[in-house]
Amino acid sequence: MDLAAEGWHSAFRIELRVQVLELASRGWPVFPGTYPVVGGWDGHESTGVLSGREDVTEGPLPIRRDWTDELVGADNIAAWWSERPYSVLLATGTDIEAIEVDADHGRRTARALRASGSPVPIAATPHGRWYFLTTGGQRLNGELADEGVVLHSEDSWIPLPPSTFPQGVLHWRVKPQVCGWRLPEPEHVQEALLTGLHDLAERSGVASQPLAAV
Repeated sequence: MDLAAEGWHSAFRIELRVQVLELASRGWPVFPGTYPVVGGWDGHESTGVLSGREDVTEGPLPIRRDWTDELVGADNIAAWWSERPYSVLLATGTDIEAIEVDADHGRRTARALRASGSPVPIAATPHGRWYFLTTGGQRLNGELADEGVVLHSEDSWIPLPPSTFPQGVLHWRVKPQVCGWRLPEPEHVQEALLTGLHDLAERSGVASQPLAAV
């Protein structure tokens, strides 16, 4: 590795540690995940590897099968992120959930949330997936489930910025600091998701109507 690349990797590991430390200090349950390298993903531990899933191309994986035992605290973040640029994964469940949508639906939902004057933490991957973070405890609306919306709840996880992908870096569309680190109720976000769906349906309906005869 040349000196320039080595310097970049060192700086990125420092950035990762800073970001993970802030998340952990806020009580967010974070843990390390695999990270992209040439030809695939790296970072799997020698035991407990998630075998058979190393070919996943759309995102990082927990480094161990027993990832629920790997949640990190502020006191051991440096130990994890000093040597390797592990991805940052968030365990979802009782306290924090995430609603995953495609980028088009995400943009419509973000507009609806802005119109309501209620910012929500939103993360976006470079390959077109958006995550809306909420408190826990709400079932996913059936209409949203039919449209391919995914609820990450108990026993699930999502990647958080500044985790990297082969296509680029996962980033915040709306940072948690903008919301004062307060998470919205899930029904608030689901209402905005439904508004985005209905707005699209209305526009599609108008566009498909034939022009009136002159």
